[in-house]
Amino acid sequence: MSETPAPSPPAAIAVFMTFSSSEEAGRIAATLVQERLVACVNVIPAVRSIFFWDNALQDETEVLAVAKTTSDRLDAVVQRVKSLHSYAVPEVIGLAILGGSDDYLGWVKAAVSS
Repeated sequence: MSETPAPSPPAAIAVFMTFSSSEEAGRIAATLVQERLVACVNVIPAVRSIFFWDNALQDETEVLAVAKTTSDRLDAVVQRVKSLHSYAVPEVIGLAILGGSDDYLGWVKAAVSS
């Protein structure tokens, strides 16, 4: 008789988001942290984004935000950002963190735990 393995703990991830302004990025970042959906958010002003939208090439200045959370929180983060964001199709993408400081990654997991 084989034992069922214990589920793996959720992995730490980084979530990239873009915003039209620093005010919007800060407001949504604060909400995500206050609701314990993410441990922290770095807001990086003035990134240049080049993309197609409305059948035209766009060249815009945006604000990049990088949040740290866990994989089990990603769906909730995506839904919360979509509910607060000014864009019709906001960028919210989760990327795996392959490694790093165990102390920091442990803090991330603890900061978003229920």
